[in-house]
Amino acid sequence: MFLPILAYAVISAFGLTGTLAMGVLVISLCPGGVTSNLFTYLAKGDVGLSVSLTAIIGIITPFTIPFIVNWGFEWQGMSNEGFALPVAKTVRTLLIISVLPVAIGMAVRRWTKGNIDKIEGLVRMGSSAVLALVIVALYVKLGVAKVNEFAVLAGPACVAMNLIGMTLGFAVASLAKLKRAQRTCIMLEVGLQNGTIALLVTTTILKSMEMSIAPSIYSLWMMVPATVVVLISKKRAKSRDDESIDSSEMALDC
Repeated sequence: MFLPILAYAVISAFGLTGTLAMGVLVISLCPGGVTSNLFTYLAKGDVGLSVSLTAIIGIITPFTIPFIVNWGFEWQGMSNEGFALPVAKTVRTLLIISVLPVAIGMAVRRWTKGNIDKIEGLVRMGSSAVLALVIVALYVKLGVAKVNEFAVLAGPACVAMNLIGMTLGFAVASLAKLKRAQRTCIMLEVGLQNGTIALLVTTTILKSMEMSIAPSIYSLWMMVPATVVVLISKKRAKSRDDESIDSSEMALDC
């Protein structure tokens, strides 16, 4: 519930309306996905917690997305324009697209004794390819001028939602006195959304290319702060290693 409320506040603050506003709302409703798991691993966060959150939220969101999106259409006055997300079809589609692959992936990892790193790499490349194809389709369908105009309007809202979400996620985890690895995990889980699911909803179910602009921008931008978190984490880890070496040398000298 936290991210949709944040999305509502950001949409209102930036004065977004219509399809652009709904694009921001849709991306806020999606789970973290494999991207958050990967960056949590690279940032030396709690990977087990990250995977667990992704799995649990991935099961919940197919049921929450259609209801909140349909509320969003009412909020934006778009219901009269024929915009609606069919509840049963959306739940069924999202369960098949998000939950089933997770279950298969867990089973493959459990039963496969060999090295599956190459398979994981192919999956990540596939997700990136989907995003690239959608961006190309946006420019072909809507035209360069219109996409750039909408990107300028929706971009700042996407950046703000991402940065505010990550900051508040880290702050809440810190107030809960969680360990550093768990704080890092929650911050990244809040900030890294599954853009592929968002684009599935906007392009395949709702058939709106304009609504896909905000999820595309968010999916590209979110890599920037996530990479910064990874670099800071590695720098701190190196500093701790150097301090440990210095302490060992001092002990040996004594």
